[in-house]
Parts: sequence; C-alpha cells; structure tokens
Amino acid sequence: MNFKYFHILIFSLIVLLMTMSSVAATCNIIVITDPSGSDPNGAAAGSMSFADNMFQSTFLMSKNNQFAVLSGGTGGSDTRLDSIVEAVANLQNNASAASAASIASKYNGARLVVGGPNIGAAVGGSFDAYVITVDDASNEIKVTPYSSGVATLQPGQKGAIIHLRNTHGNPLYGTADSVRKETAMNIGKMIRDGYPATTILSEAFGEVAKDSGEKYGGGGVNLVSGISTGDMFTPKEMNETGYPMDEEYSKICEECGWGKAFPAAESYDRCPVCNHELKTVYAYESMGTVLTIGQNSVSVSVYGSDKQGLASTTKEVVEASVAKYGYDASAIAGSINRAINNGYLVGVDHVEPKDINVKQGSKAVGVYYNALPGDRSAPAWDLPIDGNILNILGSIQTAVGIVLILLVVFRSRLLKSFQNR
Repeated sequence: MNFKYFHILIFSLIVLLMTMSSVAATCNIIVITDPSGSDPNGAAAGSMSFADNMFQSTFLMSKNNQFAVLSGGTGGSDTRLDSIVEAVANLQNNASAASAASIASKYNGARLVVGGPNIGAAVGGSFDAYVITVDDASNEIKVTPYSSGVATLQPGQKGAIIHLRNTHGNPLYGTADSVRKETAMNIGKMIRDGYPATTILSEAFGEVAKDSGEKYGGGGVNLVSGISTGDMFTPKEMNETGYPMDEEYSKICEECGWGKAFPAAESYDRCPVCNHELKTVYAYESMGTVLTIGQNSVSVSVYGSDKQGLASTTKEVVEASVAKYGYDASAIAGSINRAINNGYLVGVDHVEPKDINVKQGSKAVGVYYNALPGDRSAPAWDLPIDGNILNILGSIQTAVGIVLILLVVFRSRLLKSFQNR
C-alpha cells in the first residue's frame, strides 16, 4: 500500500472521528505463527470493543508492506489519530515495530499495537498486555505481562501480543485481567500446536467476547495474504455497536460449503444447492473462515449483469460447487441453475457450461450471465410442450370461461326460454 493510499485512509479517519463520539478498541491482538512470511495464514491482527463505532478505522493494514496498526487507549479521537499518522509514516520509512509503537507514549492516553510477519510486533502507550512467545526447538511457551513503556515480540519470533481492558458500562467489567491471561495462555498453546494465525485470532476473539464482554467488531486482517473482514462486523450507523463476535452470524452447509449470513439465514433450514442440513456459525468462527486461505478459496468474477447482490451470491454458489465437485464447468453451471430455480439467484437466465470460464491453476472462475428483460426475476419454465399449444389451450380456456360467465349472468332468461319451449 503506497503512502498516497494511506493519505486517503487518514482523511477518512478524520471525517469519521469528527462525526462520532469518542471510541477506543479495548481488545487488540496480533498473532505471528510464521515469521518468514511464507505461510499465507501466518500473521493476523484484529480489534474489537464493548464501545460504539468499531469501524475498520480501528486497524490499518498495508498490503504491500504487510504490517498493521491497531489503535486504542484512553485518549481522545484526535490524540489517537495523530499517533496513527505518525506511526504509519515511520513504518513507511522502515521503522521497527517497537519504534512505531513507542510513538504512542508521546500522546496522552493513546495506545498503538503494530506488527507484521517481517517486523515482529510491539505495543506502546497506555496498555495492559501479554507478550506470548513459543520456542521453535523446545515448544516452550512464555507468557509475560506488561503495562508500560514498550512491549515487543522480536522479528523472527513465533508469538503474539494481546491487549485487553474492560469498557465502562460493560456488564462483565472487572474480568479483563483474568481473561487476558487465560486467553494469552491459550494463544500460546495454539501456536505451539501448529494452528494458523488466522484461526488463532478468531478463536481468541471468541474467548474474549464470551468471557470479558468486549465483543463488538471491529474485525481482523490477514497480514500475509492482504485479506480483511472489511465491514462484516462493523456498525452500519454512527454511534452504534458493531456485530457481537460471540453471536450467531451465518448458516453453512458442511456438505458443499454454501453459506448465508443472518438475518437472511433465518429463512433457510436446508442448503439450496445440495439440500443438506445447515450448520449455524458464530461471528468469530466466520471471521476465521474469511481470513484463512484454504484449498477451496476461489476468485469469482461475474459478467453480464450488475444486479445488486448477484456477484456475492454467485461467489457463494460457485465456492460451494467447487468444494463438492471441483473445477468442473458443467457442475458449476448445474449448481448455478439450481440456485436460479430455487429463487436464490434472481434476474438472470440459466447458464450453460460454455458460460463458465474455469482457470483451476489460478483458482479463478468467471460466470457470464444473460440478464432477464424488464423486471423479470426468473427465467421462463422449460416445459416439454410447445409454446403455441399453450397459447391455444389458453385461448380455449378463455372462451370456455366467457361461456360460463354468460350462463351465470343470463341463467334466468335461458331457463324461462327453455320452459316456454
């Protein structure tokens, strides 16, 4: 990510912070399981809080330089913004994680948690955190508490940093100290046992959300692969809380991989693609799924229609089809057509295998639709009878209907005429 793009992000931050009440992320976590940067899921970071306004401005990510800046603290919005701007500028000039995090100490009440697979991680300013390290040779886990100065996870070291405080007004206020320690130990065990950083981050989010009440997204980033949860969990309106990370978020089909988020998921009991029973997934689990690069991750492009929601829904159907049948154009076309027939995909005509462009080597699928004319939401039925015959039958039915109406309207006159005869 170049510095020009950061200027845009910082400007967006200024606008947001001018229009919202003061907010701070009370939970910041960075996990690094592969300091070499070769594992696509080897480094992840995220923020959440009990407070309002958990927009993605609580964490900034550089895709090119693979670092994240997580903000928070007890200071005001302008204080946090100034510290973020300075930290980003320093990191762009190849400063260490410790040097960038130490900037927070210059600003009253600010906190910065920064890191990436190549630079390690650090927390500075106003914080209560644990640094977790895992020794490659002995698998020894060290969990060390820090509350002032700068705490650092050195470059090249497997480990993590977790900061956690309780927000005033949280019904579980006072639990942060014990939850912070317990979650730090569990993070260390998961690193030792070989879990990817993205999975560890999501599991830690679930634990913190349930046990400390600091549960509103926020969200997370995959620092190696450049994936973010974006606005999946952030509030839709100013001065509201984000999505609770310990609550139900979606339903998925474990048979073929199809999924749908709540509240729309409430309408589905079975998978529209393969009719299998659906499993309910919690928000923190969904975050892990989104951030984790797997064998069935597919890049899906949609052409021929810009109907709202078509691209995202097609992606779900294609991913489900690939998970079950592989990169087979006929199978993908069949899955899409079933979704159209079930009313899951609307506004487009049925597709054929030739409309599906599959590039298995790059895990990419292109779908070429023909949009339906007018306001039609579904294609015409494919019936085993000629359309002209249906028109004739319709005309006959109409004629019979007219005769019946005439018989009802003039029944008295017809009866009297018959009796006279």
